[in-house]
Amino acid sequence: MKLSTIHHSLFVSVVLMLFALQPVSAQIRGNNIVVTVEPDHQDWNYSVGQTAKFTVEVRRSGTLVDNVSIDYAAGPEMYQTEKKSLTLKDGTLKLSGTMKSAGFYRVDVTAHVDGKDYKGACNAAFSPEKLQPSTVMPDDFKAFWEQAVQQARYTPLEPTKRLLPERCTKDVNVYEVSFNNMAWDSRTYGILCVPVKEGKYPALLRVPGAGCRPYQGDVWTASQGVVTLEIGIHGIPVTLEQIVYTNMNKNALSHYWDWGMDDRDQSYYKMVVLGCIRAVDYIEQYTPWNGQQLGVTGSSQGGFLSLVTAGLDKRVTCYAPVHAALCDHTNSLNGKACGWPHYFYGLSVQGLVLSDVWSPAVKSLNTKPSTLNKIITSRYYDGVNFARLITPQQKGWFSFGYNDDVVPPTSAWATYNTVTGPKEISIYQQTAHFWYQEQWDEWENWLLKQLGVKAE
Repeated sequence: MKLSTIHHSLFVSVVLMLFALQPVSAQIRGNNIVVTVEPDHQDWNYSVGQTAKFTVEVRRSGTLVDNVSIDYAAGPEMYQTEKKSLTLKDGTLKLSGTMKSAGFYRVDVTAHVDGKDYKGACNAAFSPEKLQPSTVMPDDFKAFWEQAVQQARYTPLEPTKRLLPERCTKDVNVYEVSFNNMAWDSRTYGILCVPVKEGKYPALLRVPGAGCRPYQGDVWTASQGVVTLEIGIHGIPVTLEQIVYTNMNKNALSHYWDWGMDDRDQSYYKMVVLGCIRAVDYIEQYTPWNGQQLGVTGSSQGGFLSLVTAGLDKRVTCYAPVHAALCDHTNSLNGKACGWPHYFYGLSVQGLVLSDVWSPAVKSLNTKPSTLNKIITSRYYDGVNFARLITPQQKGWFSFGYNDDVVPPTSAWATYNTVTGPKEISIYQQTAHFWYQEQWDEWENWLLKQLGVKAE
């Protein structure tokens, strides 16, 4: 044997030995038991009056489970009327449903196997392109918000900016910034990411989902040649330890979305909305924005805030709301699915005339005056009404899932149908209130194209 061959054999042996000594841990991915509810139309879409046929299967290791106990609920989204418990002899079940008007018919299945519950769902669309929102735009909606923005701007931004060297890269500088919101010492905090190379850039504002958390900033998009600003909404720094935000979610900020919702000037969301507009002010005045392309994007509550910012601020050239919350609050007053946080779910009056909230139909509810005020106030904080202000000069990309039980697709489709400007829709039917990787990639690529840093 040649010496080189011996050396090679020894090298391979040593490498294999070292690899064997390394700690190896298997990742946990998904469940071995899976419940599927499959419609007979690949796109999950039907016309009003058609019948959707569903196939339910419960599988273990890819094979059907015999004699499995299940519960299921079926019917109009958020108002399912058919509920049963039974045993599936061969692990399968056939169901069907239809709708007499535009909307969604949802089937939820829970299988009970070895003391654990496993869930599956399918929410079939019936003529979703015909869905229209229930909410009415107040006559003074635009004037109210124009005045609120004007008043907020009486207070100078007085920004702060602190470099975060541990987050910087060779291509991007990262800062924690803050600026005045709607009044003195009413601050908005965020993470600003700026390309290192000197120049002017398009900009992207990222607005947050519900809750309270720290933020890392959008370093990757900045590395592609975009100024990015990711903001919080609660007036506190966004670089504290996680325990601070966890405690605030459970205590000081618990259910903040309900605060002041019986008075349009006292709503917690007034500060939040104005913070988004002041964030665009900050981008314009204190970053190397090119003054041309400016996008806004977010998911859930952030989807709502994307509609808010695009609707109120024409500096925004593109917006991308993903499963947007806080849309069509009053739809449940007519017994139909409404957007998160479902303010009026369970308070239902068929044929309610929402243009007159003090109508006899509402009065017959024997509702507290504060609830009636909440109905009125909700219209000033409904994503649908902000979507109505979006212009043909602003391009939109909407994405959501049919199985979302937080932001129902009924409200998502109705909001999309409201927009009259250029828009695209990308449905990922099986998603609930989460993203698929392909959805995330499509979202990023669309934004980069609109911001002019990726070829069409």
